[in-house]
Amino acid sequence: MQERNDRIVETDIPARLDSLRWSPFHTRVVTALGITWILDGLEVTLAGALSGALKDSPTLQFSNLDIGIAGSAYLIGAVLGALGFGWLTDRIGRKKLFFATLTLYLVATAATALSWDLASFALFRFFTGAGIGGEYTAINSTIQELVPARYRGWTDLTINGSFWIGAALGAAGSIVLLDPQVIDPELGWRLAFLTGAVLGLVVFVMRLWIPESPRWLMVHGRPEEAARIVAGIERRAVRDPDEPAGGVWPVIELRMRSHTPLREVARTLFKVYRKRSLVGLALMTAQAFFYNAIFFTYALVLSTFFNIPADQIGWYLLPFAASNFLGPLLLGRLFDTVGRRAMIAFTYGISGILLAITGYLFAAGVLTAQTQMIAWMVIFFFASPAASAAYLTVSETFPLEVRALAIAVFYCVGTAIGGVAGPALFGALIDSGSRDSVFIGYCFGSALMVAAALIGWRFGIAAERRPLESVASPLAAVESR
Repeated sequence: MQERNDRIVETDIPARLDSLRWSPFHTRVVTALGITWILDGLEVTLAGALSGALKDSPTLQFSNLDIGIAGSAYLIGAVLGALGFGWLTDRIGRKKLFFATLTLYLVATAATALSWDLASFALFRFFTGAGIGGEYTAINSTIQELVPARYRGWTDLTINGSFWIGAALGAAGSIVLLDPQVIDPELGWRLAFLTGAVLGLVVFVMRLWIPESPRWLMVHGRPEEAARIVAGIERRAVRDPDEPAGGVWPVIELRMRSHTPLREVARTLFKVYRKRSLVGLALMTAQAFFYNAIFFTYALVLSTFFNIPADQIGWYLLPFAASNFLGPLLLGRLFDTVGRRAMIAFTYGISGILLAITGYLFAAGVLTAQTQMIAWMVIFFFASPAASAAYLTVSETFPLEVRALAIAVFYCVGTAIGGVAGPALFGALIDSGSRDSVFIGYCFGSALMVAAALIGWRFGIAAERRPLESVASPLAAVESR
């Protein structure tokens, strides 16, 4: 690395990071950072599974409306947290933010366990959501910038899919903690939220040794610190045998900066890379509607149309969660070998087609509760890697200086359009008691996924196994050679 007097630095850091084979260092990074999605899955599942206990609580005595208000507070917090912390992540660094967001999550979820009325519960859920939303931006950015290019797709998809490990833990935990023969339900729901805080505290300790992103440091005026971190990583890892010998790496020239103005961020997202923004918006919106519409109403479908008792719903979630985790785990490698565009088009397209077929069988009354669950398992085996690929696409196809905020923007827009509308629409359709009405909703979700598949195929970027800097050159880049 060589620094010139005009604040231009010549660095080979990106090439050196991408030349490494997978090592225990990378395993520790993705474990300590990727567990965020387990926490999110735990939080979302607990919120649904504990709704009955919150309504029966002698202290809270929530109504259905109160439960909805609390859920909305969490979602609003996640959206605002992603935007606010996303901007800060690009401005002051990845490491500071993934500690700040985790601390907020820890305090807020522990406080939720001590709630005494609707106002306190909704407030604490708002801040819990803000912490999780902020985690999305800081963690996705850090993982993208530390994981070698050849592993980036599979790693990102598997980590995002780990949401469903948290969902399974939440379902299993609620079954135990809400069993009146095991523990008083009034204490059980409080312990359920404290479980998330304890898990978060363990993660906090695991993150203490994770370094700042060298890619972020090299742009933001700290090239010597970036070089020291990379040298330390290299001592714990080995080069991939396919990399050239001799230690001569491609060099990129960067003009160091303290921050990126919001005007330049907007120009980058919506003018320079507007086609990539279209892809990100399409993928995020389609998967948000698809997932939230079904995941947040699957219990209503099972109870309304198949007469499954409320205390048995958790057992149906476990195989559903397993399928959602296995999809990214088993198909993720293909995103690095077959390629991004082909796999995104395939997973989005097949998910939409299978949902339309399942919806038709549901409307015809052919399915039982068990076969309905099997159909959902097959659909989401493909839909889960599709949804994870949306985050992968947004986080790797925009420049380093705007990466975290880009994740936040498309997460927020996709959630606002698809995540909010989906559950409300399907809730109304299910309340109608008409299978045909629900089928119409499934067809709409199917159409969104197929449209996203076509957009991803037409305008998507073949980013597989390519350095981040070649997918989207840093805004600070002067010259590459």
